[in-house]
Amino acid sequence: MKSNSLIPTIKAINPKHQTLVNRCVSWLQKHHEADRLLNIADGEGDDKAYKKWDKKCEYTFEKYLEYAEELPQRELDQIDKLIYG
Repeated sequence: MKSNSLIPTIKAINPKHQTLVNRCVSWLQKHHEADRLLNIADGEGDDKAYKKWDKKCEYTFEKYLEYAEELPQRELDQIDKLIYG
């Protein structure tokens, strides 16, 4: 998976989980971008944009959780370790 952001490409511990790892990372990337835009809207006091990005944050995190539920904990731990340090 190629990544155009600060979130790195992550190789699954078990190759059979690579697709799910890619999906989790992709949805986390989308969530972080929506959260960044939410914070900008909040700082500017733009209620309409804030509501839009708040809904987008919720949606993207729910999609991440949907895929994360299918992964073993060790794969999730690796994602957290590589993304958050």
